[in-house]
Amino acid sequence: MIDITAKQFTDERVARKYLEDLRWSDGPICPHCKTVGNHYALTAKQDSERPVREGVWKCKKCRKQFTVTVGTIFEGSHIPLHKWLLAVYLLCSSKKGMSAHQLHRMMGITYKSAWFMAHRIRYAMTQPALMGKLSGIVEADETYVGGKAKGKRGRGAEKKTPVFALVERNGRVMSTPVERVTGINLKSIIKQNVHKSTTIMTDDFLSYRGLHKDFARHGVINHSRKEYVNGDIHTNTIEGYFSILKRGIIGVYHHVGKNHLHRYLSEFDFRYNSRKTPDVNRTALALMGIEGKRLYYRDSSSVSV
Repeated sequence: MIDITAKQFTDERVARKYLEDLRWSDGPICPHCKTVGNHYALTAKQDSERPVREGVWKCKKCRKQFTVTVGTIFEGSHIPLHKWLLAVYLLCSSKKGMSAHQLHRMMGITYKSAWFMAHRIRYAMTQPALMGKLSGIVEADETYVGGKAKGKRGRGAEKKTPVFALVERNGRVMSTPVERVTGINLKSIIKQNVHKSTTIMTDDFLSYRGLHKDFARHGVINHSRKEYVNGDIHTNTIEGYFSILKRGIIGVYHHVGKNHLHRYLSEFDFRYNSRKTPDVNRTALALMGIEGKRLYYRDSSSVSV
């Protein structure tokens, strides 16, 4: 993994070279015809008064021009690349996230630009759908996030969005917003993402009943009777993940719109799944996910952070 130094965050040329080395370890790849290495960097002719922008390549096969940002979350952005790399690093290294207001103040860009930038980075953090099913001992639970509302809390709380999560002990997490926490919805998600040989750990919520028929073992901890640990049966791992998620939403982001919640979950899932990775390597992992992902502002019309 290519190391990150302070220069990548302050020097545009160094930032571009870092991204090229990271994405094109075997030579430049044309995003138009997918040819590898058969290209040359454009430079201005001696007698020409027309400047040539740095970082522009030309494919010898299809003759089209491209840069390292074409086909990524950075394409079409007027924000300097070194500021993009700094924003990616800050989101990857901040355990509970970083607000758009903080990015806007630190990098000297508008709040609107910082907000959209953060959502593009979260999009890059989205994990592939087919990374392999969870296995071993997997804990399942649900929580509720959203604005503070008076009245009932927890299951059935008004103006809050249910979030369902699965986490391997000492492994990965997968969280997703759900419309309703019914047995049909939750069991469907579990079956799609958990291997049949797995031991499932849940609380005594009725929607989890019958999981023993589909998996090797179903351990149930009876929270309604103030039981929290019974041998190896508990949901403390997933409760720990939810505590990080809620501290981030309440303490950093404050308000998360329902239509954007899935991107915030991608951010927290990504950091949790790479929690044993140094910050610089986690940043590089996030940058490896920028390809083929374009997010337009019109697709993120509701500004709520």
